[in-house]
Amino acid sequence: MYHEHNMELRVLKYFLAVAREGSVSRAAAALHVTQPTISRQIMDLEDELGTQLLRRSSRTTTLTENGVYFRRRAEEIVALADATSKEFCGTENEIRGEIAIGGGETPGFSLLAHAAQLLRKEHPGVHFRLFSGNGNDVTERLERGLLDFALLIAPVDVSRYDTLTLPIQDTWGVLMRRDSPLAKRARITPTMLRGKPLIISSQSKVENMLSNWMSCDISRQNIAARGNLLYNLSIMVQQGLGHAITLGGIVHSGSGSPLVFRPLSPKLTASLHLCWLKSRPLSRAASLWLSALHAKIAQLSRHEKK
Repeated sequence: MYHEHNMELRVLKYFLAVAREGSVSRAAAALHVTQPTISRQIMDLEDELGTQLLRRSSRTTTLTENGVYFRRRAEEIVALADATSKEFCGTENEIRGEIAIGGGETPGFSLLAHAAQLLRKEHPGVHFRLFSGNGNDVTERLERGLLDFALLIAPVDVSRYDTLTLPIQDTWGVLMRRDSPLAKRARITPTMLRGKPLIISSQSKVENMLSNWMSCDISRQNIAARGNLLYNLSIMVQQGLGHAITLGGIVHSGSGSPLVFRPLSPKLTASLHLCWLKSRPLSRAASLWLSALHAKIAQLSRHEKK
């Protein structure tokens, strides 16, 4: 059982400074405290945790395996505490604080960005922190309280969350080099991809969805690479490693680009869901941003009806 004084934010910040600077002396200089103060506090923390966090030598200080794990947890605790503190910095009429949003790469994020811009016009004390990752990474951080919102791309189970389904859908297709024979096709069918080197998402739900679309186990196809986010995968496409089955509109593939994007046939689309925890009340800033997003969606709906 941890004693409260050993888990104070100050001690966590001392530890993070040493991990960042690579030495107690540089950490002490950065924090304007004495070396013995930092050394004593971290040794007390190690005693309380029952494990060594740092490997100390005359020149450098490095993290042990448990130290690497503890650093991640300490960063999360400090970030959450800082974000919570900022929510209460403003006056009753002044909205301040941080809104943390996580999600995969999608053109649909433009709606969220527009709502952010509207909110900051009225409340410049609000700022945003973005986390990019796949569905598993994002939902894990959402459920640990490190994100206020998660933008999830179908297929995904959103039954555990409060949700807002965005009025737009992403389109699946193939990103390929402009000199690929398939680039001459308007749409890409499953037959065209069989035997071709493919680059796909590493998420099992996406792999299952693509297997259903191809009417075969896609993992048994010629898979050249798997990954979470598209930018690095697009570089592999440019180098001729394979054809990436991905969402459109993320990587530039228009005039002047060495890449082209062609939609799948039969058509395959993905809905977008903004999610937040049912059990966690939203901050004033987060609530106002959500209201701005609802207003933007309503505006789009009115425009489409005209």
